[in-house]
Amino acid sequence: MAPDYGIAVWSTERWRAAAVEWAELQLGVAGIRRTGPATQPHLRPWGTVLQIPTTGGTYWLKAPGPLTTFEIGLYEVFSEVCPDRTLTALASDTRRGLLLLPDGGPVLGDRLQGEDLVQALTEALPRYACLQRDLSAHVPRLLEVGVADMRPERMPDRLTEALHTVGAYIERHGERADRQTLADITAMRDEFGSWCAELGDSRVPASLDHGDLHLWNIFESTATAGGRTAFYDWGDSVVTHPFASMLVGIGTVRQFLEVGDDDPAVLRVRDAYLDAFTDLAPRETLLRELDLACRLAKVSRALTWDRSLQAQGYDEAGRFGRAPLDSLEALLNSSPFHLTA
Repeated sequence: MAPDYGIAVWSTERWRAAAVEWAELQLGVAGIRRTGPATQPHLRPWGTVLQIPTTGGTYWLKAPGPLTTFEIGLYEVFSEVCPDRTLTALASDTRRGLLLLPDGGPVLGDRLQGEDLVQALTEALPRYACLQRDLSAHVPRLLEVGVADMRPERMPDRLTEALHTVGAYIERHGERADRQTLADITAMRDEFGSWCAELGDSRVPASLDHGDLHLWNIFESTATAGGRTAFYDWGDSVVTHPFASMLVGIGTVRQFLEVGDDDPAVLRVRDAYLDAFTDLAPRETLLRELDLACRLAKVSRALTWDRSLQAQGYDEAGRFGRAPLDSLEALLNSSPFHLTA
């Protein structure tokens, strides 16, 4: 039986027509009607999105791949725990793998630069940290809806899983340098295990890591005075130490501004985020845990990339095929915030 997902399916007029018909039914229940043709701005091996103009503004129909449909269940949790800090889904269909969301407005990466961007992040990230603290009490439910368990005590096994996944890719597509990279990471097993054990003793409770908290997944309205906090695109989420979110959160700031770990802008963003946790441990401890959590998150990121790609297969992944390997390779870099994918 042919799958009902993937680029070959999502790119067909038949699938788009059926998806738009479903969206129109949901919009109609809310007294909203479509005002123009739906467009498809994003089509990837792991999911697609339709943009739909309506009398109630723009709506987005998201169709995640079969290994990331947990995102639909996440929005149900959000609607109960933090409806004022995330987008509220108008409708969802777990069986069909469809999610209908309102537009969240402009995002930080599109319109802000330099000091304005840094200031916006120092306001947005503490709000994200508070969202994580609220969700920490709901970890069992997050796991129940299908979010992957990447808590520190699980990560030695996750490293083994990542090494196997990347090794299989290298066997088919890798070069000599890639094999050496894999050997170097394998030699880090004991050190990695010690990081996991140390972080496992943290007084900061596990929570949801967005997994891809870059500047284009944070709506600009989160940084305005009295603005509504909204973070988008939770398909890379995992349950782990909350500080893991800063691998991408801080890593993309370094890339965007082309600066190092000790740049004042990076330190401002880092400290603004950690301020939300200072009641749990001394700052020195929080800084150490931030370092460890981001290093462990490089393994999580390799596995979330694999999760996104394996539904359709690596042969169809194109330039994204190296992403798990590139993510794992970041472990060899001295910076906890270094990203290669």
